[in-house]
Amino acid sequence: MEAPHNSPAAETAHTPAAMTTQAQVIARLDVTSAEQMQALGRRLAGLLRPGDLVMLSGELGAGKTTLTRGLGEGLGVRGAVTSPTFVIARVHPSLSGGPALVHVDAYRLGGLDEMEDLDLDVSLPESVVVVEWGDGKVEELSDDRLQVLIHRAVGDTDDERRSVTLVGIGERWSGLGAALEAGR
Repeated sequence: MEAPHNSPAAETAHTPAAMTTQAQVIARLDVTSAEQMQALGRRLAGLLRPGDLVMLSGELGAGKTTLTRGLGEGLGVRGAVTSPTFVIARVHPSLSGGPALVHVDAYRLGGLDEMEDLDLDVSLPESVVVVEWGDGKVEELSDDRLQVLIHRAVGDTDDERRSVTLVGIGERWSGLGAALEAGR
């Protein structure tokens, strides 16, 4: 049984205000293993460019960091991508001349004021910024963003299945559903 996902991102993606900023579901995907989640990250990395903001939402253990690990592999960045829970943010420079990956865990941050202390607005133009638990905290960084909603079964289960919904907000993401499908 899948737990309901009550994150602000899930609600925002379907509100009239979000629709005026051109929110669109790009894709709904089923992922059955950590390897597939990482592969999805590699595939998404091929669509990303400097200045992109990616917001990840999902329960603990949903696969947010695993997806980000795949993004890092696909972007060709330096260093192991691990959860930045205790350091809040990690910067992974590119090894191939592409954008750096800035990986943020906003779980322990109280709001936009604390996010501003990280100077993400300075990093965003030349980096891909991925924020876990960023709902209600980082939306002001960019009018265009990709929200990745990851749902998983909760409770005492070995079920590895995940339902992943990609929601593009802003003109940047219009038409990228077809590009994602073409990369399958």
